[in-house]
Amino acid sequence: MYETILVPSDGSPEAERAAGHAIELAGHFDATVHGLFVAESDDEPTERGERALDELRARAEERGVAVETSVREGDPAAAVVDAVEDVGADLVVMGTHGRSGVERILIGSVAERVVRTSPVPVTTVGLNDDVSR
Repeated sequence: MYETILVPSDGSPEAERAAGHAIELAGHFDATVHGLFVAESDDEPTERGERALDELRARAEERGVAVETSVREGDPAAAVVDAVEDVGADLVVMGTHGRSGVERILIGSVAERVVRTSPVPVTTVGLNDDVSR
């Protein structure tokens, strides 16, 4: 059913739960997980993103799930939607909230924009959602 599952990650607890859910799905469908970190500007430290992607990679490999990662710069929602086509994703799994400023306060504004504009299904995972880790 799924071959490539795109997982945007910023290291937030919601993103980590989404990654766990994506890895679980990928294991069931023998799919590849593609982790993505989006830096909003040149000034944003990418170390956090690299750590988040390294953690995702380790978790996927531990479960025997194929994993790829990438880092992009720009508007997070647009970058996620662009990545769908670029990596051939057929599902996006992402947290409802992230770490960035006002975006964190607004109810899933990045997630909402991805849900509205993604050409493939999007599964959102909140911190309190009951999903496998």
